Amino acid sequence: MFLYTPGITLLSSVPCVPAMSSPPAYPGIRISGCWALGAEGSSNAESLDRLLPPVGTGRSPRKRTTSQCKSEPPLLRTSKRTIYTAGRPPWYNEHGTQSKEAFAIGLGGGSASGKTTVARMIIEALDVPWVVLLSMDSFYKVLTTQQQEQAAHNNFNFDHPDAFDFDLIVSTLKKLKQGKSVKVPVYDFTTHSRKKDWKTLYGANVIIFEGIMAFADKTLLELLDMKIFVDTDSDIRLVRRLRRDISERGRDIEGVIKQYNKFVKPAFDQYIQPTMRVADIVVPWGSGNTVAIDLIVQHMHSQLEERKLRWDMAALASAHQCHPLPRTLSVLKSTPQVRGMHTIIRDKETSRDEFIFYSKRLMRLLIEHALSFLPFQDCVVQTPQGQDYAGKCYAGKQITGVSILRAGETMEPALRAVCKDVRIGTILIQTNQLTGEPELHYLRLPKDISDDHVILMDCTVSTGAAAMMAVRVLLDHDVPEDKIFLLSLLMAEMGVHSVAYAFPRVRIITTAVDKRVNDLFRIIPGIGNFGDRYFGTDAAPDGSDEEEGASTS
Repeated sequence: MFLYTPGITLLSSVPCVPAMSSPPAYPGIRISGCWALGAEGSSNAESLDRLLPPVGTGRSPRKRTTSQCKSEPPLLRTSKRTIYTAGRPPWYNEHGTQSKEAFAIGLGGGSASGKTTVARMIIEALDVPWVVLLSMDSFYKVLTTQQQEQAAHNNFNFDHPDAFDFDLIVSTLKKLKQGKSVKVPVYDFTTHSRKKDWKTLYGANVIIFEGIMAFADKTLLELLDMKIFVDTDSDIRLVRRLRRDISERGRDIEGVIKQYNKFVKPAFDQYIQPTMRVADIVVPWGSGNTVAIDLIVQHMHSQLEERKLRWDMAALASAHQCHPLPRTLSVLKSTPQVRGMHTIIRDKETSRDEFIFYSKRLMRLLIEHALSFLPFQDCVVQTPQGQDYAGKCYAGKQITGVSILRAGETMEPALRAVCKDVRIGTILIQTNQLTGEPELHYLRLPKDISDDHVILMDCTVSTGAAAMMAVRVLLDHDVPEDKIFLLSLLMAEMGVHSVAYAFPRVRIITTAVDKRVNDLFRIIPGIGNFGDRYFGTDAAPDGSDEEEGASTS
């Protein structure tokens, strides 16, 4: 049964609510971002004659077009503004596990119907952080030599369900919904082949999956929380396809029309149009239908609000009081030398030069101590005197350091000094001043980090909130929990308990543990704002342990 209003068709599975002239207010972050993968269609509903290429200009030069975006910071450029990525709030609970899956939207419709344009309009109006736009165009199967020859002569059917790797699509979407990092193939439309380097996507609160066969697979349909069909007139779609394939993909008019009549139109009638019946919302006229997009955004806001996870920092602080410290914690032996260095760096009268000097000494001792927990195996070498020596050698593949910016990066030189050719990654986590929650703003991790032992570095850990988020990021990139070592110069008992409770196999290593945090979650007696004291920046008025606007680790 259909509910019909001018400009929009609804199936009964989605409540009909009054259309809005503008998107509703969303109680949260006002900056949003997008990882975009793939492009399709035009953003303007131009007249047909303007969409056609000029007559007599000949074949356009072949441009290399692929299904992925450029390697840039996560942002979405629209005709009106540029939207930069906001921080990603926690997507997991105090147990360290994902509480609810990402919200997945499927956008189906014929070729050049404007699916990607509608997706971008939804992202802009939705105004929530960390949205992943995933194009089905990235998942064309690898062609055989014979199929390559057919494609070169416009005789291969790219609009048939068999042209897509649905197994890879389903597994990719499942991992994204679970908060995992995924690798997505990059398809080159000029050569009809996958490029060697795949694109990594991570961090989805909302996933928008668009493609002509988005609703053609039963397993795929089960993963979609909302299904939208973009219904655009066939003449408009043909003209858009002509313009796109000629100007962007180096095709000629004759070849495009031949492919359209032979494959595209029959495939739409047989495989694509029938999937309209499984859609929750049908959007006529594509990107020109602002009423439909407003309605979609309103419904999504209500769904996301129900899924929203709220952290109670006070409850986190009191959850583990009076518990013994976990066995996974290792504290550097408090020798007179170590205690003496702590005395110097904790003294508020210590100069910046001395603070840096003795902090570096402690970092070096801490990292040397941490390396003793790595796996070693027996090995025998021959000495210059020709004698065998029964020793030990590292039993892992590689060691990678990951610093939580900004204070954590001060530990990188000490790690490099004792680990030859160590790889370094970075994670930026900051505290939302309104909610008090940690938010993930940026990460850069080495490739294939899942095989490494990872040394996660932050100079101070008070509540453990930022450290928990950093560990969760590593787990989402398939780093085994027992291969993660959290290193910090100073930790509060609360932070130790929080991390150990959520991730009981993570090794926690520090030079000292202070018992208390104050009402502002600062370590007591503490060390002050480590970043400000180390870098010589202005300290926060309350003399806090953490940097202004930075994470409450």
